[in-house]
Amino acid sequence: MTALSKRSFALASTLSLAAFAVLIALGAWQVSRLKWKESLIQTIESRVNQAPRALETWYKTEPGTDYWPVRVTGTFRHESERHFFATHKGASGYFVYTPLEISPNAFVFVNRGFVPFDRKDATTRNDGQTVGLVTLEGLARSVLTEKPSSMVPDNDPAKNQFYWKDLAAMTASASLPKDAVVVEAFIDASASATPAYGLPQGGVTLVDLPNNHLQYAVTWFGLAATLAGVWLTLALRQRAA
Repeated sequence: MTALSKRSFALASTLSLAAFAVLIALGAWQVSRLKWKESLIQTIESRVNQAPRALETWYKTEPGTDYWPVRVTGTFRHESERHFFATHKGASGYFVYTPLEISPNAFVFVNRGFVPFDRKDATTRNDGQTVGLVTLEGLARSVLTEKPSSMVPDNDPAKNQFYWKDLAAMTASASLPKDAVVVEAFIDASASATPAYGLPQGGVTLVDLPNNHLQYAVTWFGLAATLAGVWLTLALRQRAA
């Protein structure tokens, strides 16, 4: 490796410093994500195996919503189901969110589960449209207050196509009564709520979350250390020249 001119060395040093700062920032971000993911996994593990409680009891007493097992009774309003773009077990399709009337004019949106693309139209799966009073179990899920990322497409309520769980938009486009009361939470139905017909397929909640943030952090910090080593070697050669 030959020595560089002072100007070239200065430029290389500036670029190396900038790249080093970016790599360190990425590593630090992964460390923070690691702490967040570990906390989330701990929360999930502490909740999902609890005995299901009545929705009304849970909703009035629990400060959080995500992953609490609940039991609810009501009547599905199938004509108002909303469709959330999703993948499940390697297949693309939709999660079917259907308002469940739990008391006169009071509803909670239930994620009944997954259907393939060609079964989005409810008329293609009439046998799975459970009628009458039903009791089901599932996991309560929090409501999002804003789009989680700029990379996520905008919802298209007019086409009944949702890419993030906007309860207000789902409610407004579902043709519910104007004075309807909607619970500020979702319920992901358990696998046991899958109708005999097989669709929608319940039990779609992801509870075994991947956690590769430590590996990513080591990678970024490792690249930063390598870059620092390369620059140090260059600096020593430059000094010796």
